[in-house]
Amino acid sequence: MHRADTRKVKNFIRSFGQNAKTDNLDAKALALYAYERKERLILYHKIDANHEKLKLLVERRLDLKQMLTQEKNRFQAPLNKPLQSGIKSVIICLEEQINILEDSVNKIIDENKELSRKREILLTVPGIGPITAITLLAILPELGQLNRKQVASLCGVAPYAQQSGEKSRYRRTYGGRRNLRPILFMAAMGARRKKGSELASFFERLEKKGKKPMVALVALMRKIVVISNAKIKEEFFTDN
Repeated sequence: MHRADTRKVKNFIRSFGQNAKTDNLDAKALALYAYERKERLILYHKIDANHEKLKLLVERRLDLKQMLTQEKNRFQAPLNKPLQSGIKSVIICLEEQINILEDSVNKIIDENKELSRKREILLTVPGIGPITAITLLAILPELGQLNRKQVASLCGVAPYAQQSGEKSRYRRTYGGRRNLRPILFMAAMGARRKKGSELASFFERLEKKGKKPMVALVALMRKIVVISNAKIKEEFFTDN
């Protein structure tokens, strides 16, 4: 079974100039979409209950972290001094909730041998810490089942060509799943500072070639997720 991307299917239907919408027309269009693209569609792998719970907990933690950052910024604002007492209470509450979520997430992973082993593998990649590892496991369950181009695209770090005729514009990255790019960005920042590591040397080589710092950083983000994908694939999805 393949779970279709609604945006892609909608654009596929529009390509025929079809404006009408009925259940019968949609069913025919979906059947045609599957028939024409069956060789390129990725099979859907159902996520088990533990992984689904893990995903919900991690996404909730990310939301609370964003709220915590906002409250800390409000606390430091000069005009908010009369409100600092109330803001401090909210900060304490958010920190407590985040700690509870982290304990729940770690418990789920510790009790699952596969998830626990995958976390160990991810922690061997420079730049990836405990929080980044559990976030990748939760938000990117396909890790290890995709090729390098697919996993980069899913994370929003794949450069897309902008070329037409003789014109060739700067390649840009976009798309991907929510929350993955910020996590990989922090991982890349950590990896570039780890002197002597292969990833730090990779970043330095790109800079010496004249690449802009942000371009080199995105390339490092891509390399981190590609290495992570390859390591997990080697242990879990390759016949020995």
